[in-house]
Amino acid sequence: MADSGRQPLLGFNRRNDEESNISNDKDRRRKIIFGVFGVSLILLIGFTLAATIYTQNGSRNSSGKRNVILMISDGFGPASETLARNYYQYTNNLPIGTQLPLDTILVGSSRTRSSNSLVTDSAAGATAFACGLKTYNGAIAVDPESKPCGTVLEAAKEQGYLTGLVVTSRITHATPACFAAHVGSRASENDIALQEIGNYALGRRVDLMFGGGNCQFRPNSDPKSCRADGLDVFSMAKNAGWSVLDDHQHFQSLKASEARLPLMSLLALDHMPYEIDRDPQNVPSLKEMAVKALDILTHASDKDAKGFFLMIEGSRIDMAGHNNDPATHVREILAYNEVIAAVKAYVDKHPDTVMISVSDHETGGLSVGRQVDPRKYPDYAWKPNALTGVKKSTEAIAPAILAKENDASFITETVLKNWMNVTDATTDEIETLTKTISVGDLTNALGEILSKRAQLGWATHGHSAVDVNLYAYGLNAAELAGNHENTEISDFIVRQLGLNLEAITIKLRSQNIGQASVRHETGPLKIRHYHTD
Repeated sequence: MADSGRQPLLGFNRRNDEESNISNDKDRRRKIIFGVFGVSLILLIGFTLAATIYTQNGSRNSSGKRNVILMISDGFGPASETLARNYYQYTNNLPIGTQLPLDTILVGSSRTRSSNSLVTDSAAGATAFACGLKTYNGAIAVDPESKPCGTVLEAAKEQGYLTGLVVTSRITHATPACFAAHVGSRASENDIALQEIGNYALGRRVDLMFGGGNCQFRPNSDPKSCRADGLDVFSMAKNAGWSVLDDHQHFQSLKASEARLPLMSLLALDHMPYEIDRDPQNVPSLKEMAVKALDILTHASDKDAKGFFLMIEGSRIDMAGHNNDPATHVREILAYNEVIAAVKAYVDKHPDTVMISVSDHETGGLSVGRQVDPRKYPDYAWKPNALTGVKKSTEAIAPAILAKENDASFITETVLKNWMNVTDATTDEIETLTKTISVGDLTNALGEILSKRAQLGWATHGHSAVDVNLYAYGLNAAELAGNHENTEISDFIVRQLGLNLEAITIKLRSQNIGQASVRHETGPLKIRHYHTD
């Protein structure tokens, strides 16, 4: 009986122990589960916060600096990239899969229309990049009501960044002007020159300018001037603190550590020579100017600036397109791709940097393929070899023909055979060249001779409305993936550098802005303000 009485007790005690162990195990599991959940929640919140901060501000390196390099390939459409890639593969005997530097960073496309036309010009296109708004063709950083709009360059300077413009056009031409000046018409280059050195409501905003167009800075007493007035803008700039490098030797020898900002070097009276015509002993390439600008701005920003904004333009891609000059056009594109490669290398060494490359519009309506004889079945081909032996641009050849008074022997032997590598000119082609007395008409005729043999087509001597390729590389470049309105390029730069364009616009439209410090050698120069009426 006693045993039978104890057995249930033993059994009961065993169950209590088991239940107690089970209860303890459950408590431990609950603690583990709640602990893991708590840690996971903390990590999730932390990652979410970090992702939010990254999305808003992007990642910065230890220097805390940020650089934006905006590259503009004026007049460069998708067909032009195909043309250049095909030509490069052919002339260098490279395999089919060979890409140009631009091909490796394609992220999307950009829509180009202006506020008053489906086909934009460079002024409205650059204003979209600079101000983030659509405006009318011909407008330089003003809105459709001709009121000034703050630009990313001006806002960057306001925020403590260094700024620069590097171009192969006149520095007062439409694209560079839109970042540092405000006028109702792109034709007002005399005024643009004054504003670029700081003679306007905001004072100086540009730290570095490389390019052409020094005739706009010379007084009209100088036979090399293209100013309508007697202002010596170079002297005004020097008096305002600008360093001026006026020849190739000084430009080449300048070291970044010795450069004193603000700095300008305008090494051509008008636009800089096409790459095909450029004398490397006397004129720097776009790549040389871009690399030197990067070196100087990087060295200068190491001291106290937050970084820099630099606009680099392959300006003359567009002009060769206007002339329908395929040999010159393709060489300008290849020169631009060399700059892309150099800037990509810079970005690789400076992870706080993003490069954007985009066109303001396409020029020429280029087709890489042409039906030369409409009576015959089209030949599915184009012929790069028709361009390989060309030694001069049609822009350089046309005035040379007129200088020789359209001499037939000069045209057939020097122009066609030597400069253009054309040995099968027709009687009609030679007759056209001997009888045409307009530089423009000669330029067009020469371009047609080359294009026909290369089997390349052109729809216009102006611009077209096609979307253009959008390229990006570096910090937050993925944000530009897809198809974008051209104003969204400006929006991206604003986010990247933390800019406030509206504040700059308000300053520009106010009449109570501090006077610029630029002075003419004979005394203060009247400051040009903008009226909001």
